[in-house]
Amino acid sequence: MDSRRDFLKKAGILSSLAVSLPTLVNAKTAAESFNMCGYAAPKIDKVRVAVIGLGMRGPGAVERLSFIEGCEIVALCDKHSDRVERATKIVTSKGLAAPKAYSGEDGWKFLLKEEKLDLVYICTPWDYHTPMSIAAMKAGNHVACEVPIALTIKDCWEVVKTSEATKKHCMMLENCCYDFFEMLTLNMVRQGLFGELIHAEGAYIHDLLDLNFAKNGYDNMWRLRENIKLNGNLYPTHGLGPVAQCLNINRGDKMDHLVAMSSNDFMMGEKAKELAAKDSFFQKFVGKKYRGNMNTTLIRTAKGKTIMLQHDVTSPRPYSRLHTLSGTKGFAQKYPTENIAFGHEFITEQKLKELYDKYTPELVKYIGEQAKQVGGHGGMDFMMDWRLIDCLRNGLPLDQDVYDAASWSCIVPLSFESVEKNCKTVDVPDFTKGAWKNNMPVEITLKGGGNTPIRSRSAKNENIQLGV
Repeated sequence: MDSRRDFLKKAGILSSLAVSLPTLVNAKTAAESFNMCGYAAPKIDKVRVAVIGLGMRGPGAVERLSFIEGCEIVALCDKHSDRVERATKIVTSKGLAAPKAYSGEDGWKFLLKEEKLDLVYICTPWDYHTPMSIAAMKAGNHVACEVPIALTIKDCWEVVKTSEATKKHCMMLENCCYDFFEMLTLNMVRQGLFGELIHAEGAYIHDLLDLNFAKNGYDNMWRLRENIKLNGNLYPTHGLGPVAQCLNINRGDKMDHLVAMSSNDFMMGEKAKELAAKDSFFQKFVGKKYRGNMNTTLIRTAKGKTIMLQHDVTSPRPYSRLHTLSGTKGFAQKYPTENIAFGHEFITEQKLKELYDKYTPELVKYIGEQAKQVGGHGGMDFMMDWRLIDCLRNGLPLDQDVYDAASWSCIVPLSFESVEKNCKTVDVPDFTKGAWKNNMPVEITLKGGGNTPIRSRSAKNENIQLGV
């Protein structure tokens, strides 16, 4: 049995067991579980942060965090010491103290033992996300982790259980929830402009074919290997996160079941053969069964809403996350251009500008322009980081909790299972164990916070703040 089939067999067994977990455990245990939704941890005046993983995403995180007052980067870690050295220079170039350096395969374990931290920020390959998140929480730290939080249903449950037991936040760093159109439409949903939402669509359509096969891209070609091991929606959260917040998933509704279908692979196998003909390095990737170009996953919620997710990181087509919302009174669609309609025709550019002026959330109005200056996918990365630190400093609940991390990530293994079983319908676990019925929607105001300054871009002018 090949590794993919073995993985899926295990994932299928675990998912079937995990879906029924709240039933298997007695009602008393479920009732005694601490609810992390809306949880406000004690205030932290200065958030001591360690960043683990300094390859693709880590250096950008170090750069952004270095601009936030009340955030101290005390440690950096990567398997490769040269990456740690480069990231250290990012911090010291701002006139800040050099963080403690850790490297090697087990460097992160020594970091957790030796450093006094408040937040562990994880930017490693996917396989490390669950063990690092769990170890960091057990060591007494809040966690912010790149997507996805886990690759199996069992690991999703373990992350949830650890967060509840330790009362430590575990936020998945779904930056697309903080993009400007997504935030606009979230507030418009809250204000009732679209009426009752009926259907939503999200996607990650991004041509990464060359990057996945690049020798100097992902360390040890790890992301290419994931495309061999797994056939389904490998990266659902960028499209799902924003629409899930609009639909109040885990906060008034929940995802109930799904069905997924993948096309064949029409390009990755051919790419491997093409490269191997010129470079023997790629010979080990020839003849592998790659995931299909396009995966489409359909989800139905407990309240009868539907969600369509798509994943294609191979085909030569324009980037898109779709972000489509369809309600009883209106419609919104981000790609290929931002459009909103309240009938059969889209509104004018002037009307769209008026909606931005009126319905952009307080958070975006407060920090949006500064976020664009600092950067990170047009500013949404910095807005996410600033909001996270501001919430921790003020003892506020986070915009994304561990139930979001688990439920958005579980689409990965569930889509594999559905595809492997000829588009079988698969139940989605309720990681809130019924609390979704009473959990409150995400807060998008600055109530109780909004007092975290931003450092100057120039180390020579440390007292000058970007205007907030």
